[in-house]
Amino acid sequence: MKSLYSKERINYTGRELRSHFAYNRFDLAGDSLVAFCGACDVKIDALVDLEDIKAKAGIYSEDMLHFIGEFFHADLEKIILVQRVLMAIIKDEIASQSGKELFRKGDDIYDGDAKLSVSIATSSPVSTLIHTGINIISDNTPVKTKGLNDYGIEVAPVAENILRQFKNEIADIKFARCKVRGVL
Repeated sequence: MKSLYSKERINYTGRELRSHFAYNRFDLAGDSLVAFCGACDVKIDALVDLEDIKAKAGIYSEDMLHFIGEFFHADLEKIILVQRVLMAIIKDEIASQSGKELFRKGDDIYDGDAKLSVSIATSSPVSTLIHTGINIISDNTPVKTKGLNDYGIEVAPVAENILRQFKNEIADIKFARCKVRGVL
């Protein structure tokens, strides 16, 4: 699995959640998780989450740390489980650096009633995909939020730590699958 933190600012509109985004943008072919910063402004027509579409609730943040993952072996249910692993890693990393007791509910991370993240998992004809956005700033969001700046957390080191931990976890999961003998 490949990972990359890009210092290039990329505004996320929802259109980036597509097959081969990392390959086309960063020359990373295969399973990957890339991170970058930029605004988030997902209009209704670009939403993947049907609940958000029904609620006519777009997604907006002036600045987020984005993660886009692509996996070529997983079905949708499996990638949702992988997404939850990613969210647990993110929650633990932010909690560790902030000293705050955060909690995860499904694929969302909270500090009390303030939301820190957005996340979705979906599939394409050739792969499964994850987008996760972590607020950097919490100004002007449509719901109550907290961001990394509220905790004094530097973005690049936290992004690199999350990428490293996730990559290690995926490698460990693959090893765990290979180290057991079958039973009859």
